[in-house]
Amino acid sequence: MIDNLQDKCGVFGIYSRETEADVASLSYLALYALQHRGQESCGIAVCNDGLMQYTCDSGLVNDVFSKETLLKLGRGSMAVGHVRYAPIDQKDRANAQPLVVRHVKGAMAIAHNGNLTNAALLREKLQNEGTVFHTTSDTEIIINKIIKCRIQSNSIEEAIEKAMYEIEGAYSLVIMSPTKLIAVRDPHGFRPLCMGKLNGDIVFASESCALDSIGADFVRDIDPGEIIVVNKNGERSIKTHCVNKSGMCVFEYIYFARPDSVIEKVTVHDARLRAGAFLAREYPVEADVVFGVPDSGLDAALGFARESGIPYGVGFIKNRYIGRTFIQPTQEERDKAVRIKLNTIESTISGKRVVLIDDSIVRGTTMKRIVKLVRETGAKEVHLRISSPPFINPCHFGTDITSRENLISCKMTKEEICKYLGADSLGFLPIEHVSKIAENDNCDFCNGCFTGKYPIPEPKIYPKSKYDHKIGEN
Repeated sequence: MIDNLQDKCGVFGIYSRETEADVASLSYLALYALQHRGQESCGIAVCNDGLMQYTCDSGLVNDVFSKETLLKLGRGSMAVGHVRYAPIDQKDRANAQPLVVRHVKGAMAIAHNGNLTNAALLREKLQNEGTVFHTTSDTEIIINKIIKCRIQSNSIEEAIEKAMYEIEGAYSLVIMSPTKLIAVRDPHGFRPLCMGKLNGDIVFASESCALDSIGADFVRDIDPGEIIVVNKNGERSIKTHCVNKSGMCVFEYIYFARPDSVIEKVTVHDARLRAGAFLAREYPVEADVVFGVPDSGLDAALGFARESGIPYGVGFIKNRYIGRTFIQPTQEERDKAVRIKLNTIESTISGKRVVLIDDSIVRGTTMKRIVKLVRETGAKEVHLRISSPPFINPCHFGTDITSRENLISCKMTKEEICKYLGADSLGFLPIEHVSKIAENDNCDFCNGCFTGKYPIPEPKIYPKSKYDHKIGEN
């Protein structure tokens, strides 16, 4: 049913000055705030004087963690947490994070958001060197590279610094050793990562909304390429790999992040308001009401309404208790599923010329059903406005668009898409406005999915591992 983008994960970490702090409960609250970044699985690892206890499983935060589960994790001075979104071919409980390993120089727990572009090459190289993999995730590649470097290094941070010369792509990491908590962001800063303080304790999170949820104060964003090491002596920064301005995925502002988060000094809510305002200027229309598709279309709809002077309304009520695994095998069931997920408010729509705002169109199938639903509610006209440009290229850095094959904008013109969706008009955010939605930011955004121009060379497509095929298919 879901026909939109999905990101891969949210991370959290905390270092407490107390040796017996309730870091598990704080991680639990933070992961709740990051639940929008991943619903397939979640986990928390706690370190108590070098001993690591952890729980990871499939499901939402509330499903995996009970009061009893948190008590079993115990108290400690550090914890890392993770919520995971998985593409369809990686929905395996074994891929749940944090990933905890024990090696010759100690234990390590890692939580990762992003996607490596040279994962296939690194995995093959590690396998040829004798490494055994238990998951299909890029995270296990990262941790094995760090371990190999750690054996020949004086510290874990030195090992991470060395490993970063070999891993390529998107990775925001929170890593826990027996005595240290370390935050790492890739040299292009594809995915967000920020630092905060809670009564002197240091916390890291994918978004500032997680800091807010536990009462921590936002300090700053981690710089692209930066390694921050926290231990009993305080925190220090390693900037060997800090050579680029942030090339963060612009869809953090358009769709992924929560509206109340602040990323690269810009509130996500304000960025979406500006996107809506740009749409109103570029694609004016005579209409009676503006409303958005929950949730990420709501702020852009408000921005469109303010700029255009057309009244803002609430057109949909969203059922928030439908899981992402809600599967509909037939066309009739898929049409019914839209009504289960979204229901219209007739008084807002019936007899009206409506402007419908959403964040993106990927394949177009769900938007077609939504437009149909609005028309069945009695709309006289449906004018569709999208707060991003058309998708015409795959993403290689953690978003689940891996090819052009199913992208509707690669198959049809804008006029053909409009007709297919059943709308009266259609407007996408012009590419020249993408970099303007986040005023006063410090980014050179990655917008390769719109332009085909990526901050790093587009990776080659390698065949699947032989272990992902049946023997007869190899």
